[in-house]
Amino acid sequence: MTPGQTINVERLPVDKGSKVQLDRVLMLADTQDIMLGDPFVEGARVLATVTGEKREKKIIVFKYKSKVRYRRKLGHRQIHTALKIEKIVRPGENVDKNESVIPESGQTSETTEKETSSGS
Repeated sequence: MTPGQTINVERLPVDKGSKVQLDRVLMLADTQDIMLGDPFVEGARVLATVTGEKREKKIIVFKYKSKVRYRRKLGHRQIHTALKIEKIVRPGENVDKNESVIPESGQTSETTEKETSSGS
């Protein structure tokens, strides 16, 4: 992916217009350098903005058993979140600290700090 590109990921519990940080990067590549993770590239992040949600095309789930008149028909539409890639941060590269970014897990840094301080 490149900055400015829009991608669809499984539904994230965030609002439209909020910023998301994807920190589980498997591979980074440019014209002269390739970095492979084991399993993830340490320190690499992708900063993105949520542009909305989209429902995929309906799939039909049909269960059938012969000779016993058993038929069940169900439909399912998966909801995806559309993300616009803002910046790809390489390991060791600094990012503005004043930007409010929601981690990929959907938790804010405040809830993470509360959970770690209450566990001690």
